[in-house]
Amino acid sequence: MKRRAGRLRLEPMKILVINAGSSSIKYQLFDLDRRRRLAGGLLERIGEEGGRLRHELSEPVLRRLERPEAAADHRLGMAAIMAVLTAPEVGAIGAAAEIGAVGHRVVHGGERFFRPALIDAAVLAAIGQNIPLAPLHNPANLAGIEAARAFFPSLPQVAVFDTAFHQTIPAPAFLYGLPLDLYHHLRIRRYGFHGTSHQHLAKAAARMLGRPLAELNLITLHLGNGASITAISGGRSVDTSMGMTPLEGLLMGTRCGDLDPAIPSFLAQNARMTIPEIDSMLNQQSGLKGLCGTNDMREILSRIARGDEQARLALDIYAYRIRKYIGAYFAVLGRVDALVFSAGIGQNSPEVRELALRGLSGLGILLDPSRNRAAGSEGLELQAADSRVKVLVIPANEELEIAEQTLEVVKGLPPA
Repeated sequence: MKRRAGRLRLEPMKILVINAGSSSIKYQLFDLDRRRRLAGGLLERIGEEGGRLRHELSEPVLRRLERPEAAADHRLGMAAIMAVLTAPEVGAIGAAAEIGAVGHRVVHGGERFFRPALIDAAVLAAIGQNIPLAPLHNPANLAGIEAARAFFPSLPQVAVFDTAFHQTIPAPAFLYGLPLDLYHHLRIRRYGFHGTSHQHLAKAAARMLGRPLAELNLITLHLGNGASITAISGGRSVDTSMGMTPLEGLLMGTRCGDLDPAIPSFLAQNARMTIPEIDSMLNQQSGLKGLCGTNDMREILSRIARGDEQARLALDIYAYRIRKYIGAYFAVLGRVDALVFSAGIGQNSPEVRELALRGLSGLGILLDPSRNRAAGSEGLELQAADSRVKVLVIPANEELEIAEQTLEVVKGLPPA
């Protein structure tokens, strides 16, 4: 790889993907010539006692490493990650110079970013300006970017935004019924999240179906501990369940989802709860956890099998919210070619898929029970033979999508 001052000639391309949290760095290294993940891992508890590094080499043979790793800050954390990526036994590359570009997950791009961006001073400033919209995430994302830029000063680095894919949502879908000045002055609106995942699922669904994405209407369901559903027309997001924050929409692992907006005020007046206490409850103690004491869907299903009615109620509410959104997005799209399930619960729970789609035959959705039970981690079609709508399971792969979007930006750079 030849590079100078952030420009490169395209040769066999390895992309490092970074997802930085406030005290952690998740990373994956891809060989995009083969669309293969070479290695990945997690460094956690940065700046704290008990720091730990978990690393996995994917090929040529699977190797794992886990060890204590003290890193006082993200820059030292990046150095530790690069040391293991180039280590003789578990490393995926011989030297850092083999990496051609770095892609960063950034949670909030506001209205400024509707596509990935080559990181420069203006982009860094814009990410900082969006901190009020994502106070827990954008500062951590900036720390990861600064650490990577210090380690790779000459490499092109690209920000890929969770919110960017949803910037095509029209005003009737993104505006709230509030005084319009609040949008103009404070940018209060629906932004949506998980956009990188939904975009990946749409492109993967088009490949599975053998049809141009521009011809397809899709409903994509990212069902993990955080959950969202998106209506996609011709490859463009036209509505999504998460709102100004990730709290709105579906019932989630610990988030309440859709809520009467008067409830926080009621709690403040009648339960003497403070705004921080209410915010913490809605985000961290609600959802499945609030309803039945756990946000682990495997445990919930196990409890249901033992006759636990509280767990059954939690699952029924979870599936009901999904089913209601599917119906709403049928109305938004007018015609749906496929539903796409993904992420930890969407990929791995036939019970959730069956319950979420129950009673939707009037919309042309018919699940094949045997296919549904047999579905694993690979992309599969689950619909019955007479279903008008395809039902797909596609593995989530936000990191690969970030790597591919990073490469697209890099391809547009002038050669060195």
